[in-house]
Amino acid sequence: MKMKVLYTKHIPLKGFVALTLWPWIFVRENKSAKFTPMMKRHEATHAHQQLECLLVGFLIIYCLEWLIKLCFCRFNADRAYRSISFEQEAYEHQEEIYYNDVRRHFAWLRYVFTLY
Repeated sequence: MKMKVLYTKHIPLKGFVALTLWPWIFVRENKSAKFTPMMKRHEATHAHQQLECLLVGFLIIYCLEWLIKLCFCRFNADRAYRSISFEQEAYEHQEEIYYNDVRRHFAWLRYVFTLY
């Protein structure tokens, strides 16, 4: 899947290196040195997820899941973020060079009921 990487000053928010909104990967300019091939694979996994759920569906599920898991994670925002099924899949497989070539559709569903 071909993704266009855009280096910006304001997207994503401070503290984050990259944000994928298919077909673009936004990389914060002052963090561009941290945008490694491993991070690109992580963001490519999100691109696949966004295509499966359509972008709007992905964003709705992502936000709802974060809010629900925030309660289960005792309002620890970082733990709730890492517990989102989309993030769990991306983090678990970001070191696998060919993962996105062989990944099954909706692979993120297996993480829905798990916490980080």
